[in-house]
Amino acid sequence: MYKLSWTGGKEALEKSANTLTDFLDPPADAVSMIKQDTVAEDDETVWSLEAYFQERPDIDVVNTLVADHGGLGAGLVEELPDRDWVAHSLEGLGVVRCGRFVLYGSHDADKLPDEADDIVIRIDANQAFGTGHHPTTAGCLTLLDRFAGWAPKAVLDLGCGSAVLAIAAAKLWGRDILASDIDETSVAIARENVGLNQVEDRVSLLTAAGFDHPDIAAAAPFGFVFANILAGPLSELAPDMAARIAKNGRVMLAGLMTEQEAGVIKAYEKAGFRLLNRLEHDTWPVLLLVRQ
Repeated sequence: MYKLSWTGGKEALEKSANTLTDFLDPPADAVSMIKQDTVAEDDETVWSLEAYFQERPDIDVVNTLVADHGGLGAGLVEELPDRDWVAHSLEGLGVVRCGRFVLYGSHDADKLPDEADDIVIRIDANQAFGTGHHPTTAGCLTLLDRFAGWAPKAVLDLGCGSAVLAIAAAKLWGRDILASDIDETSVAIARENVGLNQVEDRVSLLTAAGFDHPDIAAAAPFGFVFANILAGPLSELAPDMAARIAKNGRVMLAGLMTEQEAGVIKAYEKAGFRLLNRLEHDTWPVLLLVRQ
């Protein structure tokens, strides 16, 4: 296991963290940001960023990519002894609240708030995307919280990662949810998370690339689709999304960056969708569209 680390301001480190997970190929196995007790000369709080890799990455490629996307310069590399560093990297992130959704890892079970309306979701540290700490996942949950009084009949979590959105929807709506991911490891971890949250009777999981699976075809048309992936695939999927979403059905898009938003919206408007809502974020907006 190898660790790359940077120290600096929060904004630059957030850009670096996003680059390591969304643009680096293959991405870092785990990334964490930790607030330090020190303050820089300009009174800015100092943060540290740690990225973990199972295999030694090409350090020059990583540093160049990070710098090109507005992050910091060269990171320090360290070879680590055997340990579950993926889990360790997330232990300090704590409980996440997104509206009534409360996400936690097993190490934070004693820190859970006690609110009657809370929808509690346990997502332990692992290699599947989606612990609730990334702005895209948190943004989707925050927007989903506004849909308590409306329950679509058929729901798909496309590119489900850890299945946190599928689990949240199953608990919020009490509906059957179909969740898919192109990565078999992610689907296996998602299945563990579904079991941990006791919604295995409501969440069905499968491995599929986009909509290419007979179970997805059989379940369509969908009243609601989550798609927290990347801008390129989101735009490419717009026609297929329109073909598989019911009239007046909704799609929640995330994983796109602010500068990519106009292109994604254009692709969906061309496919017959209209923008309903947008969750503001400096880097990672979340879009809600309706099929007209």
